[in-house]
Amino acid sequence: MRKSAITTGLAATAGLAVVLSGCTASGGDESTYSTKEVTDGTTSFTVVENPGDGKTLSMSADAGFELIEVEDGGSTYAFKDMDGDGELDDWEDWRLSPEERAADLAPQLSPDQVSGLMLFSGHERAPGDGLTDAQKEYLESSYLRNVLYAGGNEIEPVVLWTNQMQAYAETLVSGDEPYIPINFSSDPRNDAADSYAGAAGGLSGWPSSLGMAATFDPEVVRDFGRIASTEYRALGLANALSPQIDLATDPRWLRINGTFGEDVELASEMAAAYVDGFQGTFVDGENQGWGEESVSTVIKHFPGDGIGEGGRESHTDPGKYGVLPGGNLDEHLEPFLAALDSGGVMTSYSIVLDGDGEPAFGAAAGSAYDQERVDILRADNDYDGVIVTDWGVTAGGDTDPDALVATSWGAEDLSVAERHFEILKTGIDQFGGNNDIAPVQEAFEMWEEAHAAGELETSAEDRWADTGRRVLTNLFRVGLYEDVYQDLEVSEEVVGADDFVEAGLQAQRDSVVLLKNLDGTVPAEASAEDFSDLTVYIPRSFDTGHDGAFGPAVYTEGETVDVETAEQYFGTVLTDEVELDENDEVVSYTAPDLSDVDLVLVGMDNPNNGTNFDEAGWDAETEEYYPLSLQYRPYTADGDGVRETSISGDELADGEKENRSYLGNTSQISNEADLDAFERAVAAVEEAGGDIPVVALVSVSAGLVIPSEFEADADAILLGSGVSDQAFLDIALGLSEPRGRLPITVPKDMDSVEASLEDVADTTPYVDSEGSSYEFGFGLASVGSPIE
Repeated sequence: MRKSAITTGLAATAGLAVVLSGCTASGGDESTYSTKEVTDGTTSFTVVENPGDGKTLSMSADAGFELIEVEDGGSTYAFKDMDGDGELDDWEDWRLSPEERAADLAPQLSPDQVSGLMLFSGHERAPGDGLTDAQKEYLESSYLRNVLYAGGNEIEPVVLWTNQMQAYAETLVSGDEPYIPINFSSDPRNDAADSYAGAAGGLSGWPSSLGMAATFDPEVVRDFGRIASTEYRALGLANALSPQIDLATDPRWLRINGTFGEDVELASEMAAAYVDGFQGTFVDGENQGWGEESVSTVIKHFPGDGIGEGGRESHTDPGKYGVLPGGNLDEHLEPFLAALDSGGVMTSYSIVLDGDGEPAFGAAAGSAYDQERVDILRADNDYDGVIVTDWGVTAGGDTDPDALVATSWGAEDLSVAERHFEILKTGIDQFGGNNDIAPVQEAFEMWEEAHAAGELETSAEDRWADTGRRVLTNLFRVGLYEDVYQDLEVSEEVVGADDFVEAGLQAQRDSVVLLKNLDGTVPAEASAEDFSDLTVYIPRSFDTGHDGAFGPAVYTEGETVDVETAEQYFGTVLTDEVELDENDEVVSYTAPDLSDVDLVLVGMDNPNNGTNFDEAGWDAETEEYYPLSLQYRPYTADGDGVRETSISGDELADGEKENRSYLGNTSQISNEADLDAFERAVAAVEEAGGDIPVVALVSVSAGLVIPSEFEADADAILLGSGVSDQAFLDIALGLSEPRGRLPITVPKDMDSVEASLEDVADTTPYVDSEGSSYEFGFGLASVGSPIE
């Protein structure tokens, strides 16, 4: 439980230390600390409020921690005696800097404790199960303290679970092994439409990073960071595995929605603002630096992973190679260098090759195994924060064939322990997705042997202590050694607070890009305050999905715009009549009579090539590569720009290089029905007399969309990334002014995409039927002129 205002450390002065066996209340005396007991119904804990700017403390009833009193400047302050020695050690003294405290504690940790700090858990998704035996096992036996929460946003089960986990960690303290709190982390979870944890749910909903880039306003990103970090901390989360700051130079890449677009200057400004917003503690709008409201960030995926050959994604074998045919490494590095205040950096999966197919760095392996890439951070830029691998880079290959997420690209022949050893040699600190301490313990022994043989200058204990210091520094920075517990009642007030929700919704509106507006279809101002007398038609569509690492394809079907949202605006909402077969899959759609319809709204997702876990671009049945496409109808890659021989490829058993070209093969888009829905709507309008405006609401997530298949028949086109249907409708009806601009060029056609280079933002822009060029920075005001 934290104070809402910034608390700054007191000057470190000598004082009288007294150990208390119990907690005392101040009785209203503002010169001394006070205590209160709090429970969430599962975990009970004590909260200690220090006077003035003193830190708030908390500890569970079962922790066994005592308090140390210090008289300082006429006030009595409390400190936690976390090792039970009756003395106020430097690492227990919240008046000292995080760096001083970490330097004091790190050498006191056992090698096993530091090995545990090197672990970063797999995805925990079920807080409602409470503290499980498996979690107790990795907390106690593997000393793991970095836990990735990947479940939903339901406040009560998350708070109860994080509190329960923290209380258990407090019971594991012994004389030889000092206390280390749990650092709960999360990937982005405030996306209003389609984050991995689902839509934002109980949290405030914001556009994706690509959507925020469309505002061209770093202050929007900074405000997002300030608000989202407050919600994270109220859930018990103190570390963000974000922002993703890869440059989106290839519009086919399946993760562009997580980026800040294609432009290096814009992406760099947004990256720095994101880190500032999350990690800062703000008083009256001014950033006071690290504090108990801070959430440490992890910028990713160093040194830039948006360069997969053919747009493929590096989570799976088909996309494990990144390529630099344009030699544009420096631009991809720039956003990372602009955001090195981040507490952490995550490395990329990719084996990176130059335009000739040779390793662009020192090793033909993923970034975690490449000393040259890590040296860009450690040696060239003096980065002393935590570096963590992406998930699963020590798994898979010949020695670990049953791993589900297996991305040890270039190190497949090494044992799991050898992979840990090689990664630690580069200067990396943590292993994403690893719950088991055993291979790290083996790596410690390998290090000792190599040091004894003169192969490594640094001893294993010193190398482990370096990582311990870096990891602990972040824990101290965000106040986890003082206050790890959440008051459920406070959390329920903070998470999804009305002002947070409204700020997120306004950011969504401001991120929507108006691409086309024929004859003022989208009005400059709303024509009415009430649209209940209007009738709108929303067609239906379906997506057949793609098989992936986590199971077979999932078939989805429904209205292209959420009907419940539309009914909040319009008096009547019509949709298609649908005929389904015995598997609940679509046989046919029939559009209604549109004679009395005032407006047609067609929601369209970008052409679905699959996700980063679907081996997109590889057909397992034919054992051939196929093109990722930005058009709905089948695209056969037979143009002049398609590579006959790929840049990348494995070495085959006969010594030849594999050819990963998809020349002559055809795309596999699973939501072609979105274009069918648009065309069905246009046909129904024509049948009704042709005087009903058709507005396309285009959502961009995994790759862009080439609008040539539908643009000419649309009266207006709105494009958004990670935005709700409410935000789309507010713009479409003139209730909010369009302000968004394209953070990435919309390509003319697939020939233009094929002719471009993966590492260079050089696609030819689409020019619509009104003469507008959909280039970087383009967006219309509702009056029809481009936004300047």
